[in-house]
Amino acid sequence: MNGEELTEQETALYDRQIRVWGADAQRRLSKSHILVYGMKGTVAEFCKNIVLAGVGSVTLMDDHAVTDSALSANFLILPDENLSHGKTLAEACCDSLKEFNPMVHVSVEKGDISTFGVEFFEKFDAVVISCCSLAKKKLINQKCRKLPKRISFYTVDCRGSCGEIFVDLKNYKYSKKKLEETIECQLEYPSFEDAIAAPWKALPKRVSKLYFGMRVIEQFEDIEGRNAGQTSIADLPGVLKLRKELCETNSVNESQVPDALLERLLIGTSEFPPVCAVIGGILGQEVIKAISGKGDPLKNFFFFDAMDGKGLIEDISKPRHS
Repeated sequence: MNGEELTEQETALYDRQIRVWGADAQRRLSKSHILVYGMKGTVAEFCKNIVLAGVGSVTLMDDHAVTDSALSANFLILPDENLSHGKTLAEACCDSLKEFNPMVHVSVEKGDISTFGVEFFEKFDAVVISCCSLAKKKLINQKCRKLPKRISFYTVDCRGSCGEIFVDLKNYKYSKKKLEETIECQLEYPSFEDAIAAPWKALPKRVSKLYFGMRVIEQFEDIEGRNAGQTSIADLPGVLKLRKELCETNSVNESQVPDALLERLLIGTSEFPPVCAVIGGILGQEVIKAISGKGDPLKNFFFFDAMDGKGLIEDISKPRHS
């Protein structure tokens, strides 16, 4: 959309949304540009949600070839081999997303996201990455933070019945209504690197065990030089050894990272579609909030575990030294 005002066609199409969050919020959405890296099931759910909401454009990145395993949780990939043969995951998903809302520009960018310079990210309002190594998460987050404009940054990971979202909105200002008055609010977000550097002992006692479990698996993959999700139950002895070391370093009892949880995270290399729907729905909601300026944004981790059906928000930051 080139103009400032919504067109008659857009107003008609997004009528129900405009009634919920107003024309100004819909205008901001219609001018926004979203970069998405890693086209697995959770991200497919997210993309469907923001395309239907009416963002301006979505750029997809994932050069992996379409395989049978990709069909298990990604509904954007059609099972017809003739339609997806020879295509990358991004290309196959792009074709399907265009049909959800022809008013949203959906395109594919090829290449390894970690090799792109800082200036590449400047044209986007939000960057969402999935299936990334620890090093890649830190790197992309740093590049987004170096730019003068605020770029909303998100990581999302889904392992079997568990999922995690991380949010970095830098210095985020928004307004919300309380009774009859409008209140101006401001939140300071840490980078991904700073957030996970928070000493475990300094965190609240009831912090989600999934936070610790995800950090152990993440570090194990990093140390072993694995790609995200390249684990199996055969890795359990090495993971338990690393957990012991991390718990000793952080002066935390090993019961904070139960064996059973680590086993589930190791085995859960494929996604569970109902969990994808939950995590993808929450992520879509958060990106829409950040762009539209409507609603309290999540700060800064969200965890979901289908075993108990609970979704938990955790504010995890490295303590500031006075």
